[in-house]
Order: sequence, then structure tokens, then C-alpha cells
Amino acid sequence: MRVPVSWLEEHCDPGLDPEALADRLSMTGTEVERVGRAGAPSPDGFVVGRVVSVERHPNADRLTVCAVDTGEATRTIVCGAPNVAEGQAVAVALPGAVLPDGRELGRATLRGVVSDGMILSETELRIGDDAEGILVLADDRAAPGTPLSTLLPISEPVLDLEVTPNRVDCLGVYGVAREVHAVTGAPLAPPPWDDDAPVEGAGAVEDYASVTVEAPELCPRFTARVFTDVAIGPSPPWLQGRLMAAGQRPISNVVDISNYVMLLTAQPLHAFDLDRVPDGALIVRRAADGERMTTLDGIERVFDRDSVLVCDRTGPSGIAGIMGGQVSEVSEATTRVLLEVATWNGVNILRTSAMLGLRSEASTRFEKQLHPELTIRAQRVASRLLVELCGAKLVPGTLDAIAEIPAPHVISLHGARVERLLGMPIERGRGAGYLKRLGFGVELEGEEDLRVSVPPDRHYDVTREVDLVEEVARVHGLDEHLPSTLPAHGELTGRLERDQVLRRRVDDVMRDLGFDEVVSWSFVDAELVDRLRLGADDPRRDGIAIHNPISQEGSVMRTTLLGGLLDAVRHNLAHHAERVVVFESGRVYLRRAQPGGGGVVAGEFVGDRPAPIAEPHRLGCLVVGPLKPPSWRGSGAPAGFYEVKGALGVLCGHLDAEPRFGPALEPFLRPGRAATIELAGRAAGWLGELHPEVAAEWDLPHGAGFEVDLAPLLEAAAAGREQYEDVTTYPSSYQDIAVVVASEVPAERVRDAVLAAAGDLLRSATIFDLYSGEQVGEGRKSLALRLEFRAPDRTLTDEEVGKRREAIKRALEKIGGSLRE
Repeated sequence: MRVPVSWLEEHCDPGLDPEALADRLSMTGTEVERVGRAGAPSPDGFVVGRVVSVERHPNADRLTVCAVDTGEATRTIVCGAPNVAEGQAVAVALPGAVLPDGRELGRATLRGVVSDGMILSETELRIGDDAEGILVLADDRAAPGTPLSTLLPISEPVLDLEVTPNRVDCLGVYGVAREVHAVTGAPLAPPPWDDDAPVEGAGAVEDYASVTVEAPELCPRFTARVFTDVAIGPSPPWLQGRLMAAGQRPISNVVDISNYVMLLTAQPLHAFDLDRVPDGALIVRRAADGERMTTLDGIERVFDRDSVLVCDRTGPSGIAGIMGGQVSEVSEATTRVLLEVATWNGVNILRTSAMLGLRSEASTRFEKQLHPELTIRAQRVASRLLVELCGAKLVPGTLDAIAEIPAPHVISLHGARVERLLGMPIERGRGAGYLKRLGFGVELEGEEDLRVSVPPDRHYDVTREVDLVEEVARVHGLDEHLPSTLPAHGELTGRLERDQVLRRRVDDVMRDLGFDEVVSWSFVDAELVDRLRLGADDPRRDGIAIHNPISQEGSVMRTTLLGGLLDAVRHNLAHHAERVVVFESGRVYLRRAQPGGGGVVAGEFVGDRPAPIAEPHRLGCLVVGPLKPPSWRGSGAPAGFYEVKGALGVLCGHLDAEPRFGPALEPFLRPGRAATIELAGRAAGWLGELHPEVAAEWDLPHGAGFEVDLAPLLEAAAAGREQYEDVTTYPSSYQDIAVVVASEVPAERVRDAVLAAAGDLLRSATIFDLYSGEQVGEGRKSLALRLEFRAPDRTLTDEEVGKRREAIKRALEKIGGSLRE
């Protein structure tokens, strides 16, 4: 939003230079990106002149020699414009003036005659488009030598505002003036819509036009007025200059007035040539799918049924809230004008604008949602200008189709609430004054509180008490006057929940083991599932597609961390890393819950019921090369199944969790070198070495890793629920046993049988050896276990240990095993 400073000061003049004003506004929430300038770099050297005489140039047919009174002297100025005449009040640039294009004017000799200045056109001043003739000032009462800047915005400081979406009121100059009034206390001129235009037209508005709104949910209010005897022509220079300084191109007086009023009030409006609207009938309706219309920019637009059109009896004549059509455009032949000022559904305008790829100054305002009350304000200002500048006659009455006008918000503002949120008390009278300056209605309530009515300009912005506190705070001064305080917390102290503590502990353990943490994208390539060799019925193939992906490589949500880990490893190896040891902790996204799938949220629908989307938090790691860096003792062998299993064991040991393992057939893992992970009785993940085909797909020589759901891991963890026992001085009794079982019996089952049979006196059972060969027979294997027996209150006897050993022997027989003697 470009706000010419002279236009702003017309409504509120704080007496500050533009830079100081910009700083004050920025520090109170209305950000000024920069202070620019429209027109000439400086107004110095530009004055009002009076043409005393005009004579033909002795050496050029198309030039004239003018005597121009510039106040301090009568100067000779050579002019090439055909419309220069004696007695005119004109704009003159004296030698030394710098023109808007950057040229410094000096005395010049033109065909033998010295020209001591320059009579200027609108184009040369950049306040209009007329380059054919000089600018003749309408105010001929201005004395020669009067600074031209007092009549025209020839060198205009401009505030370039970055208006936040909630402050649609600051998309109008008067709204910004109200903001200046609030933050500086400078007087604010009465609203420009207080006075309406005189009614001089014949008949009633219903005799000329009618309005039918078929989509009231998308058009809360539609107003229209009719003007006759309209004289189309160029706008006066002050209006053209003001529009150009604000970034608008002057077109004609009627169109310029509509743009001027929009910039002043923040309410867009549109003018129709009434004679080009059959029977003066306007219909507001939804478009038909595929319906077409050519807009004012000459482009044919195609609509869908969610677009809203303003139509006449023959078809569309404008896109609601965005741009008018050529069919009813105001032209030089226009004599009757139908002025529309309406309110539209902001969300619909935003959607239609995006669909068409068409944004305008009007849509920028409408999409933020305007209040229906603003329509009459704009009608009044525009009506007065049409009468004054176009000689128009206003027909009595206003067509006003109202669907719904929201009731104003009335909010109680409690003094205690202000003090609690701001960290300091603000006296009630002062707070009431701040709000009144901003246009709020304020009444006293009780001894400390206020009852506040929100004006239409801020209806969709200020809806809660805390919004009022913010308004008071920013006007009071956030930068200098509010103290720095900590929020009051009473007796409460913050702390991490158990799962948060444990997740941090997991990350710390992985780093302590030598793993580097990576963070990969949650979006992956849809072809990842094929590269991982996932089967057709594998739920991890059913990734959630992104509606608007950044690229094909990020078109679905990940269902496993492995893809990101593989990409990270390949990238590091490609940059000459000799070993890569990485882990990632993050969420995956599954359409349906899996074992250990974590929390479930509503994301999609099957029929009328939400389909569950699982978002489990997982921990994954991948190692290529040795787990430990090379040292003088050797480079170490590449990590495989057992090294990664050992890392997981250390992690679980830190959490005091007990993992269980079983055979796995994951398609991306090497057969026979893969295992399932079970924790707290729940399937929790996988562990193993990469399948050679998968490793080759990422140009890796090998690799091993695991992926585990944190939910069952943290559930199984005793950490966070620590229990303590006294340190005992009684010694432990250690025994080694060898168990012979069938080759297909898992070692985990053997260990479970031993622990269950020995009871609470057996503190640990560790498998330390595996043997298969002739001594145990074909199809058999021997597992060696070290047992630790200990009692907390006595030294165990051989007889007690022997009884436990016999119990173990009987338990092993039940699984087809025996003790080797």
C-alpha cells in the first residue's frame, strides 16, 4: 500500500518528517517498508507562472516564445505546446530544478532564442499521461511565483506500507490516518463519508436499475446508485497526481474516482455504463462451468461454478470482487453511470482469484473480508466526487440488497487482564483514550473495566479481549514504555514428560555410540517402495500422496526412515567418507495402523467415517564400514548384523528394556541376516544387513542397520520408573552350562527357559558360545551360558544352587534340550 504523505496529512498531520512518521508507525505495528518519493526529487524550482504574452518563434514554425511572470521576474521561455495561450496559469520549472526523470534544467538556446525555464506538461511532471500540451492550472487565482507543490503533488514523499492481512483498514488512506492519529495524538479530520452528494437527478433509482442477488451467501450486500448527465473526461491534475503517487494509472474521471475512493476508504467499487446494461438489471449469481467472459484487460476468462459473476440479462459483465468486463465498460460516450459498491465472501474471492491467476487491487482487499457497512461509506464519497468532477446528477435512492450485516462485537476489557498480560498497569482513562482514537466505542464498566464496541473497520480483526489488550499496548508503546517482565507462572514449574526425557536419552546414547544424527525429508519419491523391493501387499507401499508436491522426488509421505538414511549414506560416500554411521529420529506416516504404530489421527475418510492415519515416532540407523573409527590396532571389519544388534542392545540396556529377536523376511534385508525386534510384547521393528540388490541400488558396498518404533521401546523401558535395592555384600555364585538343542530352536527360547526355571535367585544368564559339529550330532547345536546366582540376604549354599540347576535341566527337557556333562 503506497500512501502519499500529503494525502495522509490532509486527514491527519502529525507534524513529523516522513522518516520519523515511518519509524513511529513501524514501532506500533503498521510496518513501513521504505519511504520513497513520487515525481521530482525535490519541489525546489517549480513555481506557478502566468503567461503574459505569446509570440511565434522567429526561426521555428512549431515553437512559440512566451513571456512568463514567475513572481520575481518575467522570463522568456520557448514552448512547443500547441495549447499555450496568454493569461494561462501554468506550471514552470526554473533553471536548477531537477525533473522527475533526473535531468537538471538549465538555460537553453533554442533556434537562437534563450529559454530561461520550461513550461511543463502532465507527463513531464508525472502526474498524468497528456504529453501533447502544457498543463493549464485550474486554480488561476494562484499568484505567480507560488510554489507549485502547494497546488500539485509534484514531489511527493510516499510511505510504502507492508499491511498485515488482518489490518484491511490500513489498505485505505483514512484508515492509516486514523492509525497516525492514535499513535501520535494529532487531530483527525472528520471521516470523508460524513457528507453525501446533493440529489438532483429526476425520478427514482428504481426507475433506472434493479439488482437481484441469487447467491446471498457469497454476496452479503450489494448497493448501487445511478448518475445522469455524466461528462467523461480527464481528471483534474491533483487527482491524477495523487493516483500516480499511490501507484495507479489515471484513465478517466469516473474510473479515477472509483480508484481514488478505494484507496481512501479501503472499499473497492465499480462503475457500469448504464446504457450498456439492458434494462439496468444486474444479477449476482454463480457461474456455469465453462462460462466465459472478456475482462477489462482484454483476456477471455473461463469460470467454474464456484466463481461469482455480476451479470446483465445477456450474460456476465464482471467478475465479482476482482475485475469488470468490457461489455459494460465506461467510455467517452458514457452519459449515465451505475455505481456498484458491494461486499463479497473473502474466501470465495481468494479462491477465484487463485484459480484464474488474476489479482487486482480490489481482490486484495475483498479476500481479507470487508464489513458490509463500508459499502455506504464508499457510495457517499464517490457520489460527491462524481457530482463535483463530472457534473453528474445523483438520482434519488440507493439500491441495497442486504443478506446479513454482522452485529458489532461488544467486548469487556478488564484492567486486571491488561496488567497481567502487559506486566504493568495502564490507567483506565488512558486505555480508553487509546481505543477511542482507534475508532472503538468505549463505555466505563465497574471501577476498573471498559465495555468496548468494535467498529466495522476492525470487525474481523478484533474479536477477543486479548485483541483489545494488544491495541492498548501498541499505542501505548511496545518499544519504550512497556517494561521487560517474565510471565507470571504461580507455583507451577515446567518439566519434561517421561517420554520426552527418554527420547532425549535415546538420542544421547546413539551419539555416545558414535552415530551422527541426520534429518531427512518427510516427503519421498513414490518409486522408493520399488527400490526397497516392498511387496504388493506391504502396507508401507501405500504412502499418503501430497496434493501439491514440490517435485516428483517428494510426492508421498515416508512410511519408513530407511530411504532417508540410504540417501544420506550415499551422499557422504560420494564425498569421500570412508565410513558412515548415522541415525535418525522422526515420524513416518502410514495409512493404517501397524503393530507398534503409535498414535492415530483423523486424516482421510472412508465413506462418512475417518480413516486412521498412523504417525509413529521411529528410531533408525545405518552403518556402512566399521562401527568404530580406525585406530593403530587396526581398521576393523565392516559392521554387520551382530555389531548393529550389539548397538541396539547397548541402547536398550541404558533404558533397562529387554528386547527379543526372531527371524525376519524383510525384502530389503539379506536373508539369514535379518531379525524382528519385539519389545514389551509388541512387534517393534527390524534389524539386519542390507540386501545386496538394495545396497547396489544406492551404490553402497554393504550396510547394516535397524528401525524401531519408540512407543514400544519407551513402554518397555524401566528408565523413568527406577527402583532401587540395597547394595549386597553377599557373593555371587557363577556356573557355566552347555545346552544341546535342535538347530532350529532359537537361543532366545533357551535363555527364557533357563531364567524361568531358576527363579529370582538367578540374576543373569548370558549366552557366550555356540558350537555345532560331530560332538553334538547332526541337526543339533550347543549353546554355552554363564549363570549368576545371588541372594540379597545370605550366601547361597551348593545345595540351593544345585536345586536351581536341576530345575533348569527339567525345563530344558520340555523344549527338547539337555545339559552337556
